[in-house]
Amino acid sequence: MVSGAEGGSYAVAADRYAVALRERGVSADVERTAGSVDNLRRLKSGGADIALVQTGLAGDFGTQGVRSLGAVFLEPLWVFYSGRRTVREFDDLRGLKVAIGPEGSGVRVLSRVLFDDVGLDEEAFEGVPLAGQAAASALMAGDVDAAVVIAAPDAPWIRDLASDPSVRLLSLERAPAYVRRHPYLASVTLFRGVLDLERDVPSKDVVLLSPVAQIVVRENLHPAIQALLIEAAFSAHSSGSMLSEPGFFPTPKLADIPLSQEADRYYRDGPSVLRRIFPFDVANFLERAWVFIIPLATLIFPLVRASPPIYRWRIRRKIYVWYRHLRDLEAAGRSAGTLEEREEVLERLHALQVDASRIQVPLSFTDDLYRLRAHIRFVADLVGRAASRSRSGLTGGPDVQTDQDL
Repeated sequence: MVSGAEGGSYAVAADRYAVALRERGVSADVERTAGSVDNLRRLKSGGADIALVQTGLAGDFGTQGVRSLGAVFLEPLWVFYSGRRTVREFDDLRGLKVAIGPEGSGVRVLSRVLFDDVGLDEEAFEGVPLAGQAAASALMAGDVDAAVVIAAPDAPWIRDLASDPSVRLLSLERAPAYVRRHPYLASVTLFRGVLDLERDVPSKDVVLLSPVAQIVVRENLHPAIQALLIEAAFSAHSSGSMLSEPGFFPTPKLADIPLSQEADRYYRDGPSVLRRIFPFDVANFLERAWVFIIPLATLIFPLVRASPPIYRWRIRRKIYVWYRHLRDLEAAGRSAGTLEEREEVLERLHALQVDASRIQVPLSFTDDLYRLRAHIRFVADLVGRAASRSRSGLTGGPDVQTDQDL
């Protein structure tokens, strides 16, 4: 997982997500980076599986191979400037020495976009590649005239800058116009005193522009891990902040990278039924098992439907197989030319009757068994009558052609 610079809100959030994953048995390492641009590049190149990325970068880098799990918190763009200067708009930074973040940082990309809106190109001011605490320290030390930074309002150095009497914070009166031009931004109000009520910091409401931090993952990241990340985001951000109402984050609404299928399902339906009932490991196993159960069911279902006919056939086969012997004995009785041959056939028929009486079948198939035994008796009677006539000298034997004459 790639976050951002040490001490930033991205790093804090990434650490919380990593702890949540480890608690569920998922190995997670967090790597510090230059910022959102670096994060998205690493994600798309396969150098990371999970990243925190600010909105507004999708247009430049594309979204192929990556998906969003939703927006998780606001991280405003702050423009602090020296009290010796007068700054009412971005254009007033012309000719000043401005900390705008290093290459690879989201603040540098967003700054260029907003500066272009007012015709402030890079040659019009001196850009210094400082961000975060380093930019704040440089401004308070007088090394730069202004600092454009992206950070959460609870960052300690944000409070330090806002409380410093020699530093001013730019309120963007035209923020709604920027939002119309760049829908991935939000206009937020930092209310008077919200940073420090005792010292009344800030001393008036301040309007800020804010990109939104979103969790972005590789498209092939396992859905179970995606669900764990969303759960971790709910745990970390649903209580609200200085800039958002409780329950607003995480949300799919502000993400500018397409949601993953798992995220879309999660926001629509909540945790899966299995995850509500079972621990993560068990639920994950059962969800994976469906991949095998469904194809297996397609094979088993026809077998289940065919099993009753197969069962009946197997039971009846135990009975019907004896008809071959019975047919052979009947033919032998018909062709017998002497009394001895007919008596031999009768003995074999008697043995067949004994064997048939030993056949074990379910009660519902008894009628087939008794039918076999009746047929054996029928053939034995025919051969027996022919043998009786042979004993009495009524027939010569081989001329028998019908059941009555057998």
